[in-house]
Amino acid sequence: MAGFFTIGRTIAMLLVVVFLAASAALTFFLVYEQYSRQSAQLISDSVWISKSGSQLPLAIHYKDERVLEDLLGEYFGPDAVVYAAAIDTLDNPIAERTRGLGENYQSALFSEVRENADPLDVAQLSSGTSIMGPSYLEVSIPVFSYINPLEKDVARDEFGNRVAYSRNEGAQHVAGYVYLGIDLTKVEQSVTDYGIRIGAASLSFCLVAILLILMFTRRITAPLSNLAQLAQDISAGKLDKTFKARGRGEVGQIASMINNVIKELNSYKARLDVDHQLLSMKVEERTAQLSKRNKELSKAVQEVTETKDRMRRMAYYDSLTDLPNRQLFTEQLALLMRIAKREGHNLALLFIDLDNFKRINDSLGHSAGDALLREVAQRLSSSVRESDLISKYLDAHSKIDVSRLGGDEFTVVLHKIENQDVASTVAARLLEALRQPMLIEGHEIVVTPSIGIALAPRDASTVEDLLKRADTAMYHSKNEGRNNYRFYSSAMKGSGVGRLKLETDLRKSLERDELLLHYQPQVDIRTGAIVGAEALIRWQHPEHGLVPPFRFIPLAEETGLIVPIGDWVLEEACRQQMSFQQQKLALPKLAINVSSLQFHGKFADKVAKVLIESGLSPKRLELELTEGVIMGDAKASIESLHNLKKLGVRLSVDDFGTGYSSLSYLSRFPLDELKIDRSFVIDYNKSQNDRSLIEAIIAMGKSLNLMMVAEGVDEDDQFRFLYGQGVQVIQGFLFSKPLPVDEFVELMRNNPFPAQIKAILDQ
Repeated sequence: MAGFFTIGRTIAMLLVVVFLAASAALTFFLVYEQYSRQSAQLISDSVWISKSGSQLPLAIHYKDERVLEDLLGEYFGPDAVVYAAAIDTLDNPIAERTRGLGENYQSALFSEVRENADPLDVAQLSSGTSIMGPSYLEVSIPVFSYINPLEKDVARDEFGNRVAYSRNEGAQHVAGYVYLGIDLTKVEQSVTDYGIRIGAASLSFCLVAILLILMFTRRITAPLSNLAQLAQDISAGKLDKTFKARGRGEVGQIASMINNVIKELNSYKARLDVDHQLLSMKVEERTAQLSKRNKELSKAVQEVTETKDRMRRMAYYDSLTDLPNRQLFTEQLALLMRIAKREGHNLALLFIDLDNFKRINDSLGHSAGDALLREVAQRLSSSVRESDLISKYLDAHSKIDVSRLGGDEFTVVLHKIENQDVASTVAARLLEALRQPMLIEGHEIVVTPSIGIALAPRDASTVEDLLKRADTAMYHSKNEGRNNYRFYSSAMKGSGVGRLKLETDLRKSLERDELLLHYQPQVDIRTGAIVGAEALIRWQHPEHGLVPPFRFIPLAEETGLIVPIGDWVLEEACRQQMSFQQQKLALPKLAINVSSLQFHGKFADKVAKVLIESGLSPKRLELELTEGVIMGDAKASIESLHNLKKLGVRLSVDDFGTGYSSLSYLSRFPLDELKIDRSFVIDYNKSQNDRSLIEAIIAMGKSLNLMMVAEGVDEDDQFRFLYGQGVQVIQGFLFSKPLPVDEFVELMRNNPFPAQIKAILDQ
């Protein structure tokens, strides 16, 4: 036995030594790999700094030492960078900065670092030695510019303009180099903590391995321990265990003998228990038969009841919201109207339709739309108090206080009300309940209702007529701004027919060539140059004259006509932009608005087709999308926007600040421009908070390197404020209202804006 344990200890010690050696080797390998990764990342970050922005090539071109010293400071973010210098193309240093240089540091000659290196490549040279290798690393990074460094007579303004308008055009030149000295010993220090963690993990692994080794050796001796325990159990009368031993040696023979004895004892005991079990089984069998019959009878009664309830629910209740459906609503409302007429009471029907629900379905999908409808149903039900409910004469299981007729249409029935003020109170309560944002599939959504109210018997005596009156009142609520309620009146007769006629005329407007575009200029706030224009749709109706957009655009979106109308705007704007070019009128970009119903997976293909057919350069087309469009499904929007960006078109966020943008997503969108909503421009001087808000929007846009455009600029004070905040482009009635194409062409030819801006600033 002593020899056995000696062998176990020897095996355990050998395995411990192997695990310790393997852990030490793995620790060194991981630490060295982390050291190499951090060194490579430091060089990659420095190259990125050299390529971003236009200030560095400008400062090198003009050898501006003060600016270069400030710019070189950006490379000192990591502690390992101890030396930075700017070198021109003739290998002459222009400016340099140092930090924490060691006494033994001697930078290599720039020519040695660049030796045998291509002028366009990053060159490296190592010197000295440390634990991980060289102690210092010299890196030479080329700085590129669209301006040839040999052109010495380029003015700073011209330099900036040429850089700004040289995107993806022409080859780049090497303006100079950034020369960095990196102390690799500091990189070693930065991975010390990492090495400690890896070492601690390896040590923990070794400890676990040692524990497993001890368990393994202990298991070898387990059979003898089990044999001793089994002998004690047999002497104590415990016969429910057998001895299990591996192998065929002495231990196995002893185990076999003991197990045979236990088997005989158990057989004798089993025979004694059989008679008792047989008797118990007969009693249990009779009891089970009686219990089974009782359960079958109860189950049959329950199934009949459940089937009856299920059939009633399928026939009278909406499966999505569990509200009464049109069938139950119609039957119970007819009964309520008869009771109201017999007893001389008033009844109010509130017809509720959700505003722009189709847009939510189209942008977020039908699953989100269904979830929204369930939340709306719950809020409507919880907002109708018991005192508002229907008459006590009806079955409590057939209440129709809140019902869903279908789609996004709901009704609320108020029975035995004293006057219409009660209906007004309930309608206001419903508006307030839906005003709070809803969290649907990770999206915060605010949905507003339009409510029409009709009274019985004052407005109608039948269910069909009462529904028509309430529906007519609801459409008046929509036409008057939505998110409101209106009572039916006799003056509303025929309005529903008028709306249908307007929809019919709008469907025919494309065939009759009644749509046209007006153009509002976008002006450079510094120079007064016309740098773009926004194309705005108008409808020249044969009977009503020029119909403003606010009257027909909501109708177009509600009916889906906005898609063919939007396609026409895209095609007409591209055609007109080509016409401007043929007339030698340089309009850098023409912006059009994109509806949420247009912005889908195939929209980029549509834009590409129109650009090819019209021959328009993509950079002269700008697409304006609202925050609600791109944030409806932010992940899908990123892919769609990148597809559009690949075509070369410009992308702008319209009415910025009025939606629910996520800055984390906004920074990932490939945008060119932010358009500040006119409401912020109008209210900038109302309070310090309003002023701070627009300043914050401008600062955020600049931090994302986006062109800032302010719309709705109508007054000189607004212009001066935006001028002081650094907004680049303005649009508004201060310069021009939207103009027909002929007047806009004349405006581009004369361009009175430089003189107008000078006069404003001189005041």
